[in-house]
Amino acid sequence: MKEPEALIPKHGGYRKLKSFQIAQLVYDVTVRFCSRYIDKRSRTHDQMVQAARSGVQNIAEGSQMSGTSKKMEMKLTNVARASLEELRLDYEDFLRQRGLEKWEPDDPALVRFKKKRCSTLEEVQAWVKDEHRRALTDTAGHESPKRKRLYSEIVANGVLSLLNLCCYFLDRQLAAQAASFEKEGGFTERLYRRRKSSRGK
Repeated sequence: MKEPEALIPKHGGYRKLKSFQIAQLVYDVTVRFCSRYIDKRSRTHDQMVQAARSGVQNIAEGSQMSGTSKKMEMKLTNVARASLEELRLDYEDFLRQRGLEKWEPDDPALVRFKKKRCSTLEEVQAWVKDEHRRALTDTAGHESPKRKRLYSEIVANGVLSLLNLCCYFLDRQLAAQAASFEKEGGFTERLYRRRKSSRGK
């Protein structure tokens, strides 16, 4: 006998989402970045921290709301995506306004960063220190002719790489949520089908 459709399907589980994991790492790094490189009295400091936090919180809230409202899940996921886009612009502004370099995706430092697949603040910090050392010396241990890279430039470019990846996952989530809603509907549709089934019995 076919199992009846669940009125409230399984939901939550946001901690397993790649988007949530990366957004949480971005938040942790951003809090530390702002405490070091952005004036604590400025609006930019608060806005960057809040945008990073909004990304994390809205992914989690959207996942929890999905049980009773697919529309709200999509809305909150989109809010998370928009918040992280705002944060991406803040990091790009930080680099541009200080005359620092925004690295290309194939920059060797970014290639090494992507390979590390950092999942903690400590792992990101270790990568930053390693890249700062690399920028100062070559493989022979002599002064490198290339431009010295500041810690802030390295961190900002690392976060931009994480944000690109997180936004990619969120775009895929939104597409999957829209497809699911179009095919299955939401809570109202499930409730209607359950009532119709009960009347039929």
